[in-house]
Formats: sequence, C-alpha cells, structure tokens
Amino acid sequence: MTLRRWTVKDVREVLSAAADFTPFPRSGGPEMERLKAALGQEEIAGLLLWAETDASAPIPVLPASLYAEFAQTGRREGYEDAQRDRRNKLYRLTLAEWLEGQGRFLTSLEDLAWARLEETNWAWPAHARALDSADHPTLDLAAAMTALDLAETDHLIGDRLAPNLRRRIRAEVERRAISPFLDRDDHWWLRTTPQKQVNNWTAVCVAGAVGAALYLEPDTDRLARIVTRGLHSLADYLETFDRQGGSSEGPDYWTYGFGNYAVLAHLLHARTNGAIDLLAGDLVRDIAQFPLRTQMAPGVWVSFSDSDSNPVFHPGLLSHLAGHMNLPGLLGLGMANDFAVEGFNQFCWPLRQYAWPLPEHTAAAQPGPHDWYADMGWMIGRLDPDDPASLRLAAKGGHNDEMHNQNDVGSFMVVAGGKVVLTDPGRGRYSKSYFGPERYQNLFASSRGHSVPMINGLEQAAGRDHAGKVMVHEHGADADRLELDMAAAYPAEAGLSSLRRSLMLDRKTPGGRVLLEDDFAFAGDEGLFQSVLVTPMAAEAGNGMVRIGDTGAGVKVHYDAAALDVALERHEGAEKQYQPAVDLTRVVFTPRRQSRSGRLALEISPLD
Repeated sequence: MTLRRWTVKDVREVLSAAADFTPFPRSGGPEMERLKAALGQEEIAGLLLWAETDASAPIPVLPASLYAEFAQTGRREGYEDAQRDRRNKLYRLTLAEWLEGQGRFLTSLEDLAWARLEETNWAWPAHARALDSADHPTLDLAAAMTALDLAETDHLIGDRLAPNLRRRIRAEVERRAISPFLDRDDHWWLRTTPQKQVNNWTAVCVAGAVGAALYLEPDTDRLARIVTRGLHSLADYLETFDRQGGSSEGPDYWTYGFGNYAVLAHLLHARTNGAIDLLAGDLVRDIAQFPLRTQMAPGVWVSFSDSDSNPVFHPGLLSHLAGHMNLPGLLGLGMANDFAVEGFNQFCWPLRQYAWPLPEHTAAAQPGPHDWYADMGWMIGRLDPDDPASLRLAAKGGHNDEMHNQNDVGSFMVVAGGKVVLTDPGRGRYSKSYFGPERYQNLFASSRGHSVPMINGLEQAAGRDHAGKVMVHEHGADADRLELDMAAAYPAEAGLSSLRRSLMLDRKTPGGRVLLEDDFAFAGDEGLFQSVLVTPMAAEAGNGMVRIGDTGAGVKVHYDAAALDVALERHEGAEKQYQPAVDLTRVVFTPRRQSRSGRLALEISPLD
C-alpha cells in the first residue's frame, strides 16, 4: 500500500472546501478550559513556575565560533546543546502564555522568538557545514523543525504577538523553509533515487515545511502545490518500511521519522476536514504498531541500527495514534507523562504532550510470543509473553547498507530477567567521523561491536552486496528459528566459501535456551573462524561455561572446552549519543586448531 497519488487539483479542492484551521484550542476559550481541567493545576503550576525563571534568564548565545566547532573538531554538542537550551526556553514560555493567557510572558517570549529569527543559520552545523548564504539556505532537519516551531508559536499566541514579529516569522519561514521546499530540487531527502534512498529526514523535513505552510500560507493555490509535493515525498518515505511495517532504522527513528509523519497527518486531517488522512490504510496501521512488535520486555526494545534498547516514545504521539487508529496497546508501552519540557529539539512534542496527555492508568502492552519482519529478516521471540522475566531473543539478517547502517548481519540480542544480557549496542556518539569514512572503525557501527563472527581476523564489509539471506524462518510451540546464509557479509579476502548461522529459541527446555550454530567452510586452505558475544554485563569464563550477568538477570554460555579457547576483551567508556557511556565486553571463542570447515555451537540459557 502507498499513499494515494494526489494531484494539485485534488488537494486544492479539499483545501478550498474545508472549514477554519484550528488544530489546537485558543487561549481563554471553552476548549482550553477543558484542556486545563484535564491537565490539572499542579502540572500547569509547575510549568508556569519554570517559565517565570526563563523570563528573567539570559538568552543562550550562538556565536559563529561555536557553529564552526563541528568543522574544526567534529564535535556536535557545543552548538546543538546551546541551541536546544534556547529553544526549550521558548517552548516553555509559549506553552505558559498559551495556557495562562494573561500576557505576562509575552515580552520574554518575543525576545526569544526574535533571537531565533535572527540566527544566521537554522540548520545544524553537521548538515550545513558552514554558515549559509542568504540566497541558498540549507533546509535540513533543524531548519524544518524550526519553521514548524515558529508557525505553531504564532498560531497558539496569535494576535497577542507584535505585528512586526508575526510578519518576520512569515518572511523567515518562507525564505528558509517553504520556498526552498517548493522551488528547489537539490534536497537529497526529497525523493528516492537509484543513488540514495530516503529515510527519517523525509518525514521530518516534509512535516516541518508543509506543516508550517498549513499554518502560514494564505494562497490556497500555492498551498495546494506545497502539500502535493509533500505527499509525493511521503509516498517514497512509506516505501522504506517493509511489508509488515518494520523500519531498519529501529524504534528510536520510528518515533522521530514516523512521529513527524503523524504530526503532519494530524495537521492535514484538521486542515482538510479529514479528506486527507495519512494514517489510513493497512501498511500505516502496521507501521504504527512497530514499537509494540519490537518490545522485548517492559522497558526494553530491539536496538538494531542506530537505535537504543531504551527509546523514549513521545506521550502525545502514542496518545494520538492510539485514539485516531484505535490502537490502545500503544498507551501501555510504559511511557509516562513528563511535562518538564527539557531536552527537546522541536516544539511539536511538548505542545502535543500538553494537548494530548496519556491517560493516568493504562494496562501494560501485551506483545505476543513471536514477531517477524520478512523483508528485513528480523525475528523476535518471547518465551512466555506473560512473564516479563522470561528469556527473549531478537536476531536480524538484512544487509550492510541499511538506513543508519551498522555492519551487523546476523547480530542478535538476548534478554533475561528483563535485562539486556547479550546486546546489540545501538548508536555511538554522533560526530563527523561517525557519519563519515571512518564510521566502520567505530565499535558501535562495526561488526566488532556485534555478536557476529570474525573470519581470519576480518570484520564484515559495508555495502548492500554484503548481505544475509534468510534460508529458514520457523515459529512454533517448540521453537523459533532463523537460519541465515551469511557468507556474502564478509569481504572476499576472508576466504569463505560458505557460512550458515542458525539461531533458535528453544521453548521446550524449562526456562528456555538459545542455541547458536555456525557452519562454515573456507574456499582454499584452512582458516580462523571466531565466534563473538557482546555483553554490557560482567563476564567470567572457565570449565566450559561463560557466566554473564547475575542470577535472575544473566545467562550461562556452554561451549566445547576441549575445542575452544575463550578470551574476554573489555571496552570501557564507549561513548554513546544521548546516553551515558557504556562498558562492553567481547567474549571471543577461538578454535584451538584451524580447519577448512567446521561447526561452532554455543548453548545460552538463563542463570539460575
């Protein structure tokens, strides 16, 4: 299923026929009073108190030297953190003025809005690389989000803002976002080409530019052209999901990319009186359930690609999808309302957190025993879905040119006692090198950071041709099993003629167990085949068994001590993005004798 192929004429007709555009209540009206009653006095009072502090605080500065830091050192945090601080102050002031409606935050709000309008570049340094010229602004994630930020601020506060500020908002959003989106074709994220597939950028940038236009563009004919262009881009974005609604970017980028898709879906639905509903259809319904199907245990998700095992799903997003699409399970993912408004990159989420809070009491989501994404080769098995401490396995095939790719064909995770014991470590710290030629030297992106084999000392190679092929996928009462042909994942110099990996969640054995088997053969002379497990927990080896973690939240790994040596390689303080640094241990199993072919088997079961 793809989006309907809307024409400009079609879009113009539904825009012209729709009523006034009021996606959120105005200050002082009856809908606002109902919203405030639902939020409660305590939550609103906390926001107002914080906004009072913001009103007297200095505006964070964003000097050119800070913008240049990325180009000079590869470090992103300096500018992005200061920019985020500036934005979150404006978000809190806007929400406080919107909810209270008494004008006491207007002066500080306007000062911050002017500061944002006066920023030389709305794009992040990692994307623009240099301060832009005025006639060719970079339309990236940050610029698009800024456009929607300012448009929604203008909508919520309305004519209480100074007229010259409202005019400037329209002029800058037009110059930096709407016109570049409509009139230029040099955005790589605009459409999929033979050279480049779109990804989460498409949803975020389209939502920002088109969403801002829905608020600010008065010309219906021009707005129809903008919306139509956006719908065509989003059709390409939906093509990045597999047929079961899975995304190789992982749950973290579901909440970012598909979350922004849902933001625009809501705005278009409101602007067209429901005539354009981007959340309709079986594929989109499957996509919306991705966090339900990738949950391994309460609070733990599959962390393939540049995703983490503990993502945060925005409460407003879950609340809206659950209501609009009748998916109540999304309410029970363990997310909680948090009205602090701190650490956001865009205004849409704190706004929708206040507008659409999660219910206070919801039943926990109940995933099933098994989930399977055939196109991506992702298998998730849960020994007993009703017991959150029971053994869980997630494994992947795929290829080594996926969105936010890591060289991880055959990677897997094991969760026991509700804790990640064998890990796919997720994303490393975002820097120039992480998204440059040195990416696969990073522990997180390279196959060294994953539980996959090393062949003659070589890791997997990058590129779509370096892929796994699903040979067997089975789900039954006794076992879940995934078998992959992985030989192509390694470079030719590794000398492999064949490599088959089998991962099985054995349901018959009490307490469950995971069986890992690698059958390999070299094309010429004998070679060195090493199996690797990666864990964030303490590990110790001896007498044919490796103990990882603790009783109740750990595993024991049985191996053939007569044939294999075991080494523990410790990597301390590995830097992550948006997360504390982690310590990882690579458990390396090395045959005592090299051979031309062989089989390496490990049995993984819970510590008792």
